[in-house]
Amino acid sequence: MHIDFAPPSKGTYNNAGSSRQLASYMEHEDLERMEKGIYTDGFFNLTKDNIYKSVLIKDIDSNIGQLLKTDAKFYAIHVSPSESELRAMGNTEQEQAEAMKRYIREVFIPEYAKNFNKGLSASDIKFYGKIHFDRSRSDNKQNMHCHLIVSRKDQANKKKLSPLTNHKNTKNGVIKGGFNRVNLFQQVEQGFDKLFSYNRQQSESFDYHNTMKNGSVSEQLEIQNQNFTGEKKKEIFQSGEKENNISCNLDRTTKNSHSNDQQNNSGGDSLLSIFSLKDDNGYDATLTEELQAQKRKKKKRKGIRR
Repeated sequence: MHIDFAPPSKGTYNNAGSSRQLASYMEHEDLERMEKGIYTDGFFNLTKDNIYKSVLIKDIDSNIGQLLKTDAKFYAIHVSPSESELRAMGNTEQEQAEAMKRYIREVFIPEYAKNFNKGLSASDIKFYGKIHFDRSRSDNKQNMHCHLIVSRKDQANKKKLSPLTNHKNTKNGVIKGGFNRVNLFQQVEQGFDKLFSYNRQQSESFDYHNTMKNGSVSEQLEIQNQNFTGEKKKEIFQSGEKENNISCNLDRTTKNSHSNDQQNNSGGDSLLSIFSLKDDNGYDATLTEELQAQKRKKKKRKGIRR
């Protein structure tokens, strides 16, 4: 999951004034899709869908108590799943869009609120989201992503909340709390995996990419070795599963063969049992009876001659 906070600028992301320009940009894709008769998804917040742009602008622009003219009034956040993550979120664009809104509401915003260390919950965050489906600016064949516009002030219009601060968990001084972006990325990644039962490989984790980009050489070597070991264990496990499957198939084939042999020989076994009635001492009852019958016949013949 790629998450970034758009830096303030003089253009679309100018957050010192009205949110109208950013809201209009977030809506630009809808007209193109509507003309083509393709599914579109309106603005949403924590509890509502298909919110009008005018409602968004009024709500964000009026929530600026005690902010100076040059202060940031809101922040823009981009949330972009990878192709494999998108596949875990659904098969169609509509399914993926619904899954994305669920992820934002149940995972991202709650963790965003918690990360300020001010005892905030998701309901304290004033935000609006918009799903984009445009793939023209990315090599990713499945480029569905979400734009968020988040108010600088909380719902009560009392607390200032900045995700771009360098303070992480300050307890002394003028600024209390802070915001730890690394911790946020880790928590929302874990939340995604749990929500969608996603089996994340180490090579696609935030920790892996963060270490490879910002870690020391020794840290990079260590995490690469961990990833290599994990991949080898996976290969061995999969290889073992294949061998077990082959062994089970062979066992079943052998058992079936023995069963067929027993069925084919059942007639022969019954014939053999007739001509070989031996007791535990090797005594052949059938043969003995035949010999005794022959003796009786000889005695009868001798009696006739007399």
